[in-house]
Amino acid sequence: MKKILILLAVVVVAGLVFTSYKKQSTKNTATPKAQHKTISLTKNDFLAKVANYESNPNEWKYLGDKPAIIDFYASWCGPCKIIAPILEELAAEYGDSIYIYKIDTDKEQDLAAAFNIRSIPTLLFIPMNGMPQVAQGALPKESLKEAINKVLLNKNS
Repeated sequence: MKKILILLAVVVVAGLVFTSYKKQSTKNTATPKAQHKTISLTKNDFLAKVANYESNPNEWKYLGDKPAIIDFYASWCGPCKIIAPILEELAAEYGDSIYIYKIDTDKEQDLAAAFNIRSIPTLLFIPMNGMPQVAQGALPKESLKEAINKVLLNKNS
């Protein structure tokens, strides 16, 4: 009799766990949201979306329709790996307010050389008006948010 009660309790608990899991998984898929992610750029993409420095070598003219951050990184770089998920989070948080681009310096050596990238990660903050600003190293998320708000979105907080 004791074995039957234990078996019955296990079945009931398993059923409750399954039901709870089923409810959670349908909650997460019921209302899909737009996914905002970082965007990888090649040199050709950069020339078309960010700035065509080849045709205008002496003038900075941003081609984008909203402010941007460009992350110059390499796949083997430890600090780059630390900052990558933070940039993904920021892309999701800021959504349609900014672009967050990524440029692999190993694959896009000409582009890295054009911007004199000597250490990675190097972040280029590009406001809609004015010159880009550079930051180097794996900055903490709060510092990145502060830079986004002040430099790119002109917010004081």
